[in-house]
Amino acid sequence: MSFSQMHYQSTPLLLANVWDVGSAQAAQDAGYQALGTSSAAIADMLGYTDGEDLPFSVLLALVARIRERVSLPLSVDMEAGYGADTETVVSQAIQLAQLGVVGINLEDSKVEQGTRRLLDATHFAARLSAIKAGLDAAKTPLFINARTDGFLLGEQDVLNQTIARGRLYQQAGADGFFVPCVTLAEDIQAIAGAVDLPLNVMCMPGLPDFDQLAALGVKRISMGNFVHAALNRKLQHLLFSLRQQGAFDEIFADENP
Repeated sequence: MSFSQMHYQSTPLLLANVWDVGSAQAAQDAGYQALGTSSAAIADMLGYTDGEDLPFSVLLALVARIRERVSLPLSVDMEAGYGADTETVVSQAIQLAQLGVVGINLEDSKVEQGTRRLLDATHFAARLSAIKAGLDAAKTPLFINARTDGFLLGEQDVLNQTIARGRLYQQAGADGFFVPCVTLAEDIQAIAGAVDLPLNVMCMPGLPDFDQLAALGVKRISMGNFVHAALNRKLQHLLFSLRQQGAFDEIFADENP
């Protein structure tokens, strides 16, 4: 089954968001169908802030290592594209595809001077269309998951704005529609019914369970950086406990006798 076909199954594609070789191998061992990188988790792991502070060359090298060690289909979060002009974005997307990457995320917001702002919808749709055309011209098929950040940023009239953007991005050639931070069942159902693209939602407090999401029309479920953040909290707790207890017993507590 191709990566694109995974978005049209009866149950949503549960995408494991990874940040290094170890997390990718763990997801493969756990039986996941496909992987996606988390830009926030990768940035945090390497000491950068999210929002393209991480150099693309560093991302490319990390993706290369993941692809060398893990065979699952991999989609890469390109954030806003790592380039002001579409030629740069297309060139970098092609470099990812040459490593075996099957999909990319592109988002309609950008972090500037520490603040994330939503881009003009028509401008972003034109950018998507140009990127799609560039990839087609280079005979480089990639699943383009277009992300809209209205819910993430708490925009006014966010449901109607999200639907309008989704329809624009569909016309521009997007293959999927990613709406992080939407959690209400009625909003999810409305978006899935109004935009004719596989709908991707993200792990959030209060998000319906996977069976409910399937019934609402969701086709892809992402984890964002939340698994990475949860593991970091556990690591912090463990390191604190070792120092407090003056022993290493907690490290081996889960091992079989």
